[in-house]
Amino acid sequence: MSPTFRGKARIAAGIGVAAVLATALTACGGGSSSSSADAGPGQPGGTLRYGLSQAPTCADPAQSGTNQTIYVTRQVVDSLTDQDPRTGELTPWLAESWELNADASAFTFRLKEGVTFSDGTPLTAESVKKNFDALVNTLTGAKAPLAASYLTGYIGTTVIDARTAQVSFSAPNAQFLQASSTPQLGILSDASVAKPAEERCTGNISGTGPFTYADYQQDKSVTLAKRAGYSWGSDVFGHDGEAYLDTIEFSVVPESGVRTGSLSSGQLDAISDALPQDAPQIEGAGGQVLTTSNPGTPFGFQPNVTRGPLVDPVVRSALVSAINRQELVDTVLGPNFTPATSTLASRTPGYVALPDVTYDPEKAKSILDQAGWVPGADGIREKSGQRLSFPVLFSSVFAGNQAILELVQQQLTAVGVDLQLNLVATPEATARQNAKDFDATYYNSTRADGDILRTQFGLDGRNLNSRGPIPALDDVLAKQLATTDTTERNALLADAQQQVLDNGLWIPTVELSQAIGAGPDVQDLKFEASARLQFFDTWISGR
Repeated sequence: MSPTFRGKARIAAGIGVAAVLATALTACGGGSSSSSADAGPGQPGGTLRYGLSQAPTCADPAQSGTNQTIYVTRQVVDSLTDQDPRTGELTPWLAESWELNADASAFTFRLKEGVTFSDGTPLTAESVKKNFDALVNTLTGAKAPLAASYLTGYIGTTVIDARTAQVSFSAPNAQFLQASSTPQLGILSDASVAKPAEERCTGNISGTGPFTYADYQQDKSVTLAKRAGYSWGSDVFGHDGEAYLDTIEFSVVPESGVRTGSLSSGQLDAISDALPQDAPQIEGAGGQVLTTSNPGTPFGFQPNVTRGPLVDPVVRSALVSAINRQELVDTVLGPNFTPATSTLASRTPGYVALPDVTYDPEKAKSILDQAGWVPGADGIREKSGQRLSFPVLFSSVFAGNQAILELVQQQLTAVGVDLQLNLVATPEATARQNAKDFDATYYNSTRADGDILRTQFGLDGRNLNSRGPIPALDDVLAKQLATTDTTERNALLADAQQQVLDNGLWIPTVELSQAIGAGPDVQDLKFEASARLQFFDTWISGR
């Protein structure tokens, strides 16, 4: 096997398969932190009160998908590796070292010694095997779509000895090492893994993370408690030993104004989804808004290409030109957000800007005119008795979604397209996506690796488009998965981005940014590599 990575697992220039690591977030930055220059060193103790904009969907990291859910689950589970948000480098966490075979189809991890789960049992190579086996064979893609997509082609995990596990795939899987840093592939205790999927969602699970579940009330609140004796933190963390905070109290506060008011009055210490109009009130109370942009796919429409007018690829093409993305940012989101310029977000390794992702309403009208979509009496186009109207399925998983789509609705009306907004609760949105019961669905997906194009649009991925084979696209998605040279893989990802757009599989709108309101006493609240919060280094001053 070659090569081997130890310590900081630095990338050696010119070492064939090692180049896969360089695809991770290189020079993408890590966002801001709530550190104050005169706050001094971190101090243990205290409770941080956090206001979530939406309820977590499940306590199980493997089944988590939304940002609000991952803010919670990331704290209770550690992963085999971690990803430095500043450099994109993959570094040790539960694994102290690892090796890849020549074609990146087998990954051997050497686990740290002395790691235990919060139920008192030790972390072993058997634990890694049971976690990954359960993801593929028990949870499956129905319950854990992201985790299952990271394990595509999984053959099994071989326990070499108590601290060494070899994870094998049926074909090269260049994305897996970065996937091993995600919370979805975090490691739970053997007893937790043996529980049914629904029970894992209730908070009755044990990880090796710096916090544990003290209380989990679905749709209401979550309380996390510091894990006593924690001493195996990631190399990315800012200090050694236990977390500083004694407890984190998450409450669900859907109304933006209520969240901001609670932060400004000192009832909450930090909040999700601080809107641009909230910033003056937060800063006036001595707080700040922390921001970072998300890698992965930007917000956009994913059409079901088997039903409604979106069956017509010409219509899908026209929608790309009909959307004024800069207006969405300027009117709804503010300067901390950016318009989408590709089918990948700009912080994603391998991203390229696509010239066709440009606002040109006259081009959109011309495309529709030439395809025989003629304006009716009310301005909405028709063809062969079919009205150019379709619903978009979405949830308020991001606070700005409805306002964005209301403005897109106006923009599309201007070119003769009737967009109907179908707002549903997040669980219903997920269920209907899985059943492919929609004409179009609107969401984003976060991951610091360009393989998200395969997991989102590939025939072996979620394929919410319900598409059939597209040989050129299918071929390039497969090739990037088997390519470990960074330059070659990025070229394949550039091709894939263009093909996803050309086939009308994604109509991009805006890139997601995290905007977190933090009170004046909150220190070192940080974003991890995929723009989710990491509370290990966070502490409270002035109390």
